[in-house]
Amino acid sequence: MNLRSWFLVPARLTIGLFFAAPLAIVCGYSLLTRGDYGGAERPWTLENYTRLADPLYAQILLRSIAMAAAATLLCLVLGFPLALFISRAGKRKNLYLQLVVLPFWTSFLVRTYAWLFLLRDTGLVNTLLARAGLIHHPLALLYNNGAVLLGLVYGYLPFMVLPLYAALEKIDPALLEAAADLGARPLTAVRRVIIPLSRPGIVAGSILVFIPCLGAYLTPDLMGGGKTVMIGNLVQNQFTTSRDWPFGSAASLILLAFTSLLLYVFLRRAEVR
Repeated sequence: MNLRSWFLVPARLTIGLFFAAPLAIVCGYSLLTRGDYGGAERPWTLENYTRLADPLYAQILLRSIAMAAAATLLCLVLGFPLALFISRAGKRKNLYLQLVVLPFWTSFLVRTYAWLFLLRDTGLVNTLLARAGLIHHPLALLYNNGAVLLGLVYGYLPFMVLPLYAALEKIDPALLEAAADLGARPLTAVRRVIIPLSRPGIVAGSILVFIPCLGAYLTPDLMGGGKTVMIGNLVQNQFTTSRDWPFGSAASLILLAFTSLLLYVFLRRAEVR
């Protein structure tokens, strides 16, 4: 072994112990049978994978993809103007970046519970609307798809803003001045100059938002109230409530394979463009 190979040994051991070995264990569990009292036992079987062909699980997967895609699109729409504003903020740019990162100083669970207190029937939003005379009965702001989408966007918006800021901050202002000299209006300059040059940030931010949203289970569980079941909830329930570890392992592997395929296609298309 040469010196370079020796330096790569710690990285290879880390990948093997913390990624390859756990993945191999999950693959093994996915081929076993659920025990009478939970857990897993022999014989080996592919039934856990064939169960996923049930239309019910396909519907859950499609719902998860739709929610993750909607959350990613909303994060992009909301995050792009914010990232552009921060990149042009001059001396205050570090302050605004700290405000974007500030929610990470608090537990994600605590922040999600804060939304529950805000949106419940006796929460702040319904209370203010009732006192203003705008409503006579509490609005159903929780335990629906809209609440789940709100929680996902709130939770993962910083993951979109930071890559976008990194890409936008590198754009030379002289390019915008040149576009203005050539008669481009501000919106045209954004569409023809800023967006194409910020594409790496858009791709990175979309990946960082879409993948966690696709496998999210805490936000749908708390803000969906069990009514919005996503693939992450399905996997979590198999390992906890149902104690069906083989089926939960198979579902998690299918999710991993599907996510990897989407990521590969997305990156290839971005490369071609």
